[in-house]
Amino acid sequence: MSALPPPAQQLIDGKLVAASDGATYPVLNPATGQEIGVAPDGTAADVDAAIAAARRAFDETDWSTNTELRLRCLRQLHQALLDDAEPFKALTTAEVGMPGFMMGAAGFDVPVGGLKWVTDLLEGYEFESDLGVASPMGIPSRRTVRREPVGVVAAISPWNVPTQINLAKIGPALAAGCTVVLKPAPDTPWVAAELGRLVAEHTDIPAGVFNVVTPRSNEVASQLTTDPRVDMVSFTGSTGVGRAIMAAAAPTLKKVFLELGGKSAAIVLDDADIASAAGATAFTSIIHAGQGCAITTRLLVPREKYDEAVQVAAATMESIGAKDPADPSAICGPVISQAQRDRVEAYLRLAEEEGGTFATGGHVIDQDGYWVQPTVIAGLDNSSRLAQEEIFGPVLVVIPHDGDDDAVRIANDSAYGLSGSVESGDLERAKAVAARIRTGTIAVNGGVWFSPDAPFGGYKQSGIGREMGVAGFEEYLETKTIAEPAKG
Repeated sequence: MSALPPPAQQLIDGKLVAASDGATYPVLNPATGQEIGVAPDGTAADVDAAIAAARRAFDETDWSTNTELRLRCLRQLHQALLDDAEPFKALTTAEVGMPGFMMGAAGFDVPVGGLKWVTDLLEGYEFESDLGVASPMGIPSRRTVRREPVGVVAAISPWNVPTQINLAKIGPALAAGCTVVLKPAPDTPWVAAELGRLVAEHTDIPAGVFNVVTPRSNEVASQLTTDPRVDMVSFTGSTGVGRAIMAAAAPTLKKVFLELGGKSAAIVLDDADIASAAGATAFTSIIHAGQGCAITTRLLVPREKYDEAVQVAAATMESIGAKDPADPSAICGPVISQAQRDRVEAYLRLAEEEGGTFATGGHVIDQDGYWVQPTVIAGLDNSSRLAQEEIFGPVLVVIPHDGDDDAVRIANDSAYGLSGSVESGDLERAKAVAARIRTGTIAVNGGVWFSPDAPFGGYKQSGIGREMGVAGFEEYLETKTIAEPAKG
């Protein structure tokens, strides 16, 4: 494995700094539970300074209007990430517990590619459009619609796929002309700090345009959601925290982007290859120990094929197992922390209380680090808490359905609507079912939606707004309509 990058520091107003009081907290490797570094425990004064720097940079520099500067700086950051790829990937495996195979996808390569994609979008984006001449109230007027940056953005990111989510926020925000304060989860501050270091040392991004603060305290971080100098909060994380952020932002009516939880259903229709579909869903559900909001964690199968689906899913998980994320063959690594392992274990005990059975797994693994057995749960229906609540661990619940209409009903019987999939021997039938699922993304017969140009987000309590794609870029823009007298 490559050497890890330099120690974590905050980036505030163009300077790499420790916490103002010198305090730190440990960064742990979830595969071992051992300390691999420390991060600055940012103070309220640090967050205040970062907000002030971002406000000043937006109001007093030409960052928001100088497209050529933004293009140059974003291309510099993209190149710096490519040059730093190996230590960055090693850090991600060590700090996040993410298996190495994911570095070719959401772990590193796709989000870095996404930064290039949004930079290319910026190069050709039309910030103004001409509505032509009209005569409202009898006054001939030429109307122009202008898109302008929102302003100061507080980007608050989770620990599960931090580089993907960090770049999906800061890339579009910076491209749009916003200034940013990035606050990562305290479980994974180092990968965010490394972005700050690359900005400071390898780009011409002006001081204050991009800031990284790493407070451990939610109370300290909450300044970002209430401070009137912040114009927008972009948050990815749990639905519960999303609600709290939305409420905190309400008094100042900040724009809020929320990408929240999921309990996505993989629907298998009666003409599908049950073994292939069940095996693929089991594989997907334990990637990165199931720590993905869009992972399909409910497997809906025809009732007459239920037992076969359970057996195949269990056998698939047993063949994969949970392995050290540094092992090139690892698919399922550890969960992120002791707290998360305890949370998943509580759900496993709840499954037993609700009458479920474990076709495989069902327990934590007694070894250093934070490990949970890949688990298939049978015998529960969709009303169970295991089928309704986001577990965020390597746990798949298999539920029977009685035909297409019933499968649609079950899939939609959820507070969430983030992702899903449909498998059928008939593509048109699969597409017809997919069209009825209230979810922001859905895969049909193995199609893949995850790409920098494809908008991602959810219905219902899975969030507000979209990330990635043109829609994700435009989340960071306001719309202004300008009217002037039309020339005769």
